Amino acid sequence: MAGRYFEEWQVGDRIEHAIRRTVTETDNLLFSTMTHNPQPLHLDVEAARASGFGQILVNSTFTFSLLVGLSVGDTTLGTLVANLGFNNVVTPAPVFIGDTLRAATEVKELRESKSRPEAGIVTFLHEMRNQRDEVVCRCERSALLQRRA
Repeated sequence: MAGRYFEEWQVGDRIEHAIRRTVTETDNLLFSTMTHNPQPLHLDVEAARASGFGQILVNSTFTFSLLVGLSVGDTTLGTLVANLGFNNVVTPAPVFIGDTLRAATEVKELRESKSRPEAGIVTFLHEMRNQRDEVVCRCERSALLQRRA
């Protein structure tokens, strides 16, 4: 199991996730259509060319989902009880088809669960950067994690 139990985390722990991902046209097209998002900036090359971006803009909710997904293997895989929430989601720079993205995570807060003594709450700060080292997405994730048996 790759994820860590609650008591294995410390505030300030930082992980550079090994998996990187180059975003493809198929990623953006499938995600946009699966989520019923008809935004022309994501799907229409001519509309995107005429925009201030000059090219297809990758759906920001795909970027956010990829950020969380890249972090799971090193953080909560097999130890997660539930994600409690996502806060302060920002996308300060656009993502384009062909960008290669990487993620990092830092532990911001640890606290005991009042309602579940067998678990604790970890607040992660996830950050994603592109190949130009620009931050393209950042969010906080509060996760209820199992304690060791």
